[in-house]
Amino acid sequence: MSEAAKSAPKSPWLGVHFAVRVGAATAVLWLILGLLADTNPIWAISSMVAVSDPQVQQAYQTFWGRIINGIVGCAVGLLFLAIGGSGAWKLPVALAVAVLISSYVIRIQVMWRQAPITAAIVIAGSLSHDKVSGMEDGLKRVGEVMLGCVIGLVVNWGISIIWPLTTPAPKPADAAPVVAAPKPDVA
Repeated sequence: MSEAAKSAPKSPWLGVHFAVRVGAATAVLWLILGLLADTNPIWAISSMVAVSDPQVQQAYQTFWGRIINGIVGCAVGLLFLAIGGSGAWKLPVALAVAVLISSYVIRIQVMWRQAPITAAIVIAGSLSHDKVSGMEDGLKRVGEVMLGCVIGLVVNWGISIIWPLTTPAPKPADAAPVVAAPKPDVA
């Protein structure tokens, strides 16, 4: 963390803002995936929490890093499923390839870990299912993760408009303390 970030004044409501954003986005995802799609929304919720931030600009950067690196991981995972057969060897190799592509080709440091995570999600389904249903299961999970990113960003943006995060004005460091003037003696 930079010195400027450490010394920047923090809002006393920062934690409350974050809690409201995460709670609201969780409710939306639970409604969409849990009730309407009849699926467990935990993948989407975990992804939403990763992109949520009381600072909308930070949430936006995390969102794009997660989406782009998620696409890289999904593509690598699908490629290894398509050409790799059914051996468990493909998981460590695919994760390494996803890291190399994310690090040296994509070069978006925000959420660069998302590429190997997504590749693992895609490949993991095939380790317990046949290749086609494993691909379907992996793509479903990636879709849930991407939905969580989108809902997290939209809720962050919406709440920032409804309830903007304010920070207290910094106190000047060199200002002399205010001292009341002595009362004159009245004799």
